[in-house]
Amino acid sequence: MRIYLSPPDVGALEEQYVVEALRSGWVAPLGPQVDAFEAELADRVAVAHGVALSSGTAGLHLGLLALGVGPGDVVITSTMTFAATANAIVYTGAEPYFVDADLATGNMSPELLEQALVRLRGAGESVAAIVPVDLLGKAVDYTAIEEIAARHGVPVLADAAESLGATHRGRAAGSFGRASVLSFNGNKIMTTSGGGMLLTDDPDIAARVRYLATQARQPVVHYEHTEIGYNYRLSNLLAALGRAQLSRLDGMIARRRDLRDLYKARFAEVPGVTVFGADGDEEDNVWLTSVIVDEAVTGWSPAELSAALTAADIESRPLWKPMHLQPVFAAARGEITGTSEQLFRTGLTLPSGSALGDPQRERVFAVIDDFLTTRAM
Repeated sequence: MRIYLSPPDVGALEEQYVVEALRSGWVAPLGPQVDAFEAELADRVAVAHGVALSSGTAGLHLGLLALGVGPGDVVITSTMTFAATANAIVYTGAEPYFVDADLATGNMSPELLEQALVRLRGAGESVAAIVPVDLLGKAVDYTAIEEIAARHGVPVLADAAESLGATHRGRAAGSFGRASVLSFNGNKIMTTSGGGMLLTDDPDIAARVRYLATQARQPVVHYEHTEIGYNYRLSNLLAALGRAQLSRLDGMIARRRDLRDLYKARFAEVPGVTVFGADGDEEDNVWLTSVIVDEAVTGWSPAELSAALTAADIESRPLWKPMHLQPVFAAARGEITGTSEQLFRTGLTLPSGSALGDPQRERVFAVIDDFLTTRAM
């Protein structure tokens, strides 16, 4: 049976919550499970408001709209991310402007962010928002980024899709910026099958996102619309699944951390291989574990290790291909140093899920050990 990077970790508790929601009669979108999920997650992250949505991408889209982003604007974001971040910017009619990464973490470089703001503002361009991305469960340097953003008068919308359960200087990921966005896609630290949530302390942003996500329907008996809205709300059944997952979140993070520690111990013996972002990872949610391979030292490439895993029906993949290298964004501008390209070239993500049992873990490490032994001969 195939071993995946981060399969959903669900069991009897999730079944119980979903069956109870189904039997309650609240099958249609929205309902008491949605209300409870929003309140519980906002409380977990220590913010005032949560708005449950159909995806993290929807949260980014509506969060940008709530900040007033639109055609003619520029939104600065990380180049080392999944396409959804940049796509949401394009949905608004704005232009994504990509900023390269810090080599140690893969997260947005504060120095390059400052450089981008000076360049764009100096040219008289409208920079409407900054969207930093928490890569693989490690929060960006919000201390530096929020200070830079405040000095330039630009709001931050945090893409915390990968970082629920992580912290930055003791403060929860999902609580930074004017608003933050989480993802509950099937491969995330916790899942609602599909879904996301926007979190904020700003009641106006929460109200605006909630309104736009429900087709921008006016509060009258008949259907009345004065502007374009979206069908972006989370269903009551999926919210029930999310509540069960949230109650288990700390345990799932602990399982992933245990696996990260096993990878650290195994690769500590291998010259030229480092566990990516391992320094300071006590604040991470360790969603995915990746290694960085210096082929000049190891004598083998990440692609060769990946091929060995694939032959054993074990999933692995490179780090995100930077957005500025994606054909769809070939004409995009940015502050690019080559750091993210280096990480894409040298990094490999390994099975990291909390649902991986001991036999699956042993199978992964057996393949890795066999590969390393063969290469050392």
